[in-house]
Amino acid sequence: VQLQASGGGSVQAGGSLRLSCTASGMITSTFWSSDMGWYRQAPGKERELVAQSTSAGSTEFAGSVTGRFTLSRVNTKKALVLQMSNLKPEDTAVYSCWMKTPYQTYWGQGTLVTVSS
Repeated sequence: VQLQASGGGSVQAGGSLRLSCTASGMITSTFWSSDMGWYRQAPGKERELVAQSTSAGSTEFAGSVTGRFTLSRVNTKKALVLQMSNLKPEDTAVYSCWMKTPYQTYWGQGTLVTVSS
């Protein structure tokens, strides 16, 4: 199983970016049974959960991104998409996707998001 993250980059404050995390090497039913989400870690700070989507259908966001970020699962592509809008300099961090299947937890490589003021 591999998680491939993409979509990071640099943007000015107020701009938008979309991060995608695509799972490969697993059957669709395992994807449906998994929780997925995004963490981020800024320089000198602890890693924090940004958003997660559970297999039960619930979605949760960190308070700092609520109202600005949305999270979508694209089951046909085994993908998780984090749409980030109205970005702020404090959103600058390395974003990593993760997946918790009924069997194991997986991490994708990080993707850097830089927001300039």
